[in-house]
Amino acid sequence: MEVQWVGVEPPKLGPPYTAVGLIFSMLLGMWSAQALEMSVGKIPFLEAVNGSTVTLPCSYLSCIGIKNLYFNWQFNDNGTMQKVCESVIPSEDVVPHVSIYRERVEFVGKNNNISIVLWNITFEDGGQYTCFGRNPKEKGKNHSAIFTLIVVDELRVVDNTLATIIASAVGGAIALIMGFMLLKNFTLFVLAKLEEKNKECLVTSSGIDNTDNGLSGSKADSKPTPKKK
Repeated sequence: MEVQWVGVEPPKLGPPYTAVGLIFSMLLGMWSAQALEMSVGKIPFLEAVNGSTVTLPCSYLSCIGIKNLYFNWQFNDNGTMQKVCESVIPSEDVVPHVSIYRERVEFVGKNNNISIVLWNITFEDGGQYTCFGRNPKEKGKNHSAIFTLIVVDELRVVDNTLATIIASAVGGAIALIMGFMLLKNFTLFVLAKLEEKNKECLVTSSGIDNTDNGLSGSKADSKPTPKKK
């Protein structure tokens, strides 16, 4: 007796399951868009002279609002994260009481701004600073942004000679092309006028010749035909 095995196909998800999955994905995307965001600006680094005073920027944004938002600044000291300052913001528009753990540091944040200022920076202050935030409304999710401070003896002078030469060359080329186009259009205009004038002269000359030859525009003297006798 021969035994045959019949395969069983797994159940396929119908339209209702597909719709539920789509709705779940949309809700997840909306929740991600409402998540807390920490930002240090479009340029996440700064080059400053030794002994100067700099601002390390950071701000937060949350579409669902905040409640007891915890934040801190940390400095990466050769792989060891050192806490610079920290605080908790109870609600929006409340200025927090900030605990500071390093010298020459001042908190200058306001509203959703949690920036700090470093006074009289030294070469030891150069490195990566992390702006960290956690909003309890997001069930403890962590968010952060990194800002890099570069401390130098003096700012480098940027040589713009090459850029000036390139800009001058491009400008000269554009002016040359525009001049050529204007000269071309003027030449075509003059040639068109000359051709139009030549056509008028030819038409006038042709009319005069036809009149002299007794053609159109002239009347020939008619003589009576002699009668035969």
